[in-house]
Amino acid sequence: MNAAEPTAEGAMLAVLEAQRQDYLREGAVSAETRIDRIDRGIDVVLKYQDRLVDALNTDFSCRAREVSLLTDVAASVTPLKHARKHLQKWMKPERRSTMFPLNLLGGRSHIEYQPLGVVGVISPWNFPVNLTFGPLAGILAAGNRAMIKPSEFTPATSEVMAQMVAEAWDEKEVALFTGGPEVGQAFSGLPFDHLLFTGATSVAKHIMVAAARNLVPVTLELGGKSPVIISRSADIDKSLERIMLGKTLNAGQICLAPDYLMVPEEKLDEVVAAARKAVSTMYPTILDNPEYTAIVNERHHERLTGYLNEAEERGARVIAINPADEDFSSQQGNRKIPPTLITQPNDDLKVMQEELFGPLLPICTYKDFDETIDYVNAHPRPLAAYYFGTDKQEEKAVLTRTTSGGACINDVIMHVMQEELPFGGVGPSGMGAYHGEAGFRTFSHAKSVYRQASINVGKLGGMLPPYNKATEKTIKMQIKK
Repeated sequence: MNAAEPTAEGAMLAVLEAQRQDYLREGAVSAETRIDRIDRGIDVVLKYQDRLVDALNTDFSCRAREVSLLTDVAASVTPLKHARKHLQKWMKPERRSTMFPLNLLGGRSHIEYQPLGVVGVISPWNFPVNLTFGPLAGILAAGNRAMIKPSEFTPATSEVMAQMVAEAWDEKEVALFTGGPEVGQAFSGLPFDHLLFTGATSVAKHIMVAAARNLVPVTLELGGKSPVIISRSADIDKSLERIMLGKTLNAGQICLAPDYLMVPEEKLDEVVAAARKAVSTMYPTILDNPEYTAIVNERHHERLTGYLNEAEERGARVIAINPADEDFSSQQGNRKIPPTLITQPNDDLKVMQEELFGPLLPICTYKDFDETIDYVNAHPRPLAAYYFGTDKQEEKAVLTRTTSGGACINDVIMHVMQEELPFGGVGPSGMGAYHGEAGFRTFSHAKSVYRQASINVGKLGGMLPPYNKATEKTIKMQIKK
């Protein structure tokens, strides 16, 4: 590198400073400006949708057009449109009550939502478009500028997004930086006004350390092992149809994918049969089926294969759902793994210790329903918890006695599609939340404002020295029960 050439960190710092200075020059960000920036995001996603589909198919080696349009293109446009529709209401100051007796004397309190400034976004590979453009809905609605670092695991998609960002926005509004781990490491240490990271819990620990050097507040969208509890009251066929859809979508490469099932011991065979039926209906063939997504890269394929090999070696029952009895050992350039059940695995197996992020599904059994609650509570808090059944007492137990980022009753994943439900984890599955109004609030500073009455309240209340009887009266009033 020539001595005159800037480093990646230096180049990013220069853009951050340019964005911050332009933000300061702009002053109050009008609703019209925010809507214009959001509109440009919607327009560019729609314009590039075919190129995005092709890029995603290239990065995954096999990913259906419909999957990419539903989960990345449409799922990016929806939050942007929602923010555009509601941001003027979100921007309005909120009146708050004023304490007695200042309220009677004319004092007034309110909260104003002010942009933070420059927000950093580190987006992942599993839904790279949605998890880049989706957060921009709240970031731009709140009046901020944004800098983005997409995943190096989906390079073709990242290059298309770089072109999209450059076309839709001035670099002082939104900028995107491609590159490998060294760029990501430098990016995470920049002095943003807020940083959003979506990815693995193990990586998030390093992100927090880097952000802490500049006291940058973080929102961490992580994952974990999201349990599915199937009640004796559940309709098994309907439940497994929904569960296996969630498990096979994007080949299970979803932070909210069902990670393991807990089923009544006497219903194990029925659950396995229902899972087979559901998968066979959706995917009568898998190997050359363009609708079944491949594993994103060889590293993750080897990781998942290693989990299965360990389970088999340790005596677990491993059931590959392979309706056409295809040979997956001779794939040429493809990395597909059929949906695979692992029944009654030992708790120390990697399939029960690690977030799977693939089409593997362990199935555990229980005798008494309380065993499910105890098991979930004995493990790190997950991003989601799912309950299938009609027993209201059990449903209440899952919702009130376990802690998870979110929950679904009689379905999986669907809560992430509700724009007015905050999306986020808890503990090791995440920190903070966004989507809809929650995203606007996350990427805003809630500034408390108090307007004093015209009367001299300090003098009236005896707060000005020399202290007197009015002072004593004020103190007694404040400390009485």
